[in-house]
Amino acid sequence: MRRDVFQAIADPTRRAILSLIMLQAMTPNTIAENFKSSRQAVSNHIKILTECELLNQVQSGREIYYHFNPEKMKEVADWLAPFKKLWDDRFDQLDDLLLKMQSKSKDV
Repeated sequence: MRRDVFQAIADPTRRAILSLIMLQAMTPNTIAENFKSSRQAVSNHIKILTECELLNQVQSGREIYYHFNPEKMKEVADWLAPFKKLWDDRFDQLDDLLLKMQSKSKDV
């Protein structure tokens, strides 16, 4: 079964792994040190993130380093864009309403 990026980021541990790796490339052991889960569980999360192309792996000598792939997150950003516009518009409407209510209460 091929997972997609949305399934990958649905898990809080995987989101935490992405946040760590976003700052700098890491080995699986370094990643696992940041979690109370077993190394095998963390390794499974890394595998899913790699399958979804959110992480790229680079061999350096005997070590494998995982790098964040920001291009793949564009898929998420593109999907969220219309919702962000909707939320922004609704918050603007709420701001306008609150300002009107505030000015009316000062008039009373």
